Amino acid sequence: MRSTLPFPIRHTSSCILALLLSASALAQAATPSDTMARAKASVAKLTGPSGASSASSDRASDFSASPEVRLFLDKMAIQHGFSRDALDALFVKVNHVETTIQLMKPAPPGKPKNWQAYRARFVEPVRINAGARFWNENADALMRAEKQYGVPADIIVGIIGVETVYGRVTGNFRVLDALTTLAFDYPAAPNRSARMAFFQGELESVLLLTRTEQIDPLSLLGSYAGAVGLPQFMPSSILNYAIDFDGDGHIDLRNSSADAIGSVANFLTQHGWQRNDPGAIVYPAQVAPEQAWKPFIDLGLAATLSSNQLKDAGVRSEAAPPSMLFGLVDLQNGAQATEYWLGTNNFFAITHYNRSYFYAMSVIELGRAVRLARDAGREL
Repeated sequence: MRSTLPFPIRHTSSCILALLLSASALAQAATPSDTMARAKASVAKLTGPSGASSASSDRASDFSASPEVRLFLDKMAIQHGFSRDALDALFVKVNHVETTIQLMKPAPPGKPKNWQAYRARFVEPVRINAGARFWNENADALMRAEKQYGVPADIIVGIIGVETVYGRVTGNFRVLDALTTLAFDYPAAPNRSARMAFFQGELESVLLLTRTEQIDPLSLLGSYAGAVGLPQFMPSSILNYAIDFDGDGHIDLRNSSADAIGSVANFLTQHGWQRNDPGAIVYPAQVAPEQAWKPFIDLGLAATLSSNQLKDAGVRSEAAPPSMLFGLVDLQNGAQATEYWLGTNNFFAITHYNRSYFYAMSVIELGRAVRLARDAGREL
């Protein structure tokens, strides 16, 4: 989302963290399940037997005394009309979250990327059954979103399912704590200054958001990087792309499934979803052993290759419409053969939610599985 970041992270929630990774680092990116495992391990190390946070994991900070924080608060008061005294009183209560710092550090080298293993974590009975129930409970909102934005219901259902299992796992970090920690104490990294600037922007956005929606900033919970709600939008994405789809006068991605549905559809439309693209979102492809097609891998998040260009480089797809543009998608399978697909504009719209081919394909395949299960009226 959750916003389209100026640089990419690893996945926590899909709309954000994978976007903070550079393209070259994506090959080493942890999967969401890997990240959650690391999160649990970090929390276990930083908490006592009862699970209560220790001083090193979630502690009162000196943020309010930091010169950088004071400059930030001055800006919020001058540019946005916040009470400086109220901001001082608020930031005295902000905690430093060591777990967030640890999870932002690069993951250790792991196993080779494996699409089938990744897929199995998301296209599985728990998510499929929960997705069918979510679809049935929100059929009207999904139908409305599909009609208004042209985004199929199964894609919206797939994204929310991959992100949070339909609201079951939305994060228990105080967003203000996480964003302040990352904005002013980001771990050492080559682009640390740029990342801190990004999170300062998100901190600015969350203060504006909570003021507009009259939410206690300390009550807002989310991921360890500050993503919020069923679709895991970052605060700037909420300000820029979230919509009031249930008509109650407020945008609430935490408690309103309709707002989450409409917001996901709007985000995809704003990032290139084409309602009139014919046929499938991706098409299976075969590649020639000469590998003249190799430069077509990782050209960016857009469909830019013509059928003739692909054919001349040794890429074949019997099903793909010859009049469309595509991107060449490689899904590595560890020691097994890599799968190749041709992605359309709509495939790459999904990658703006998370810069990962694995992510986009899991969204497509989970949505398809939920649709089939729902149409069949059965549970897996």
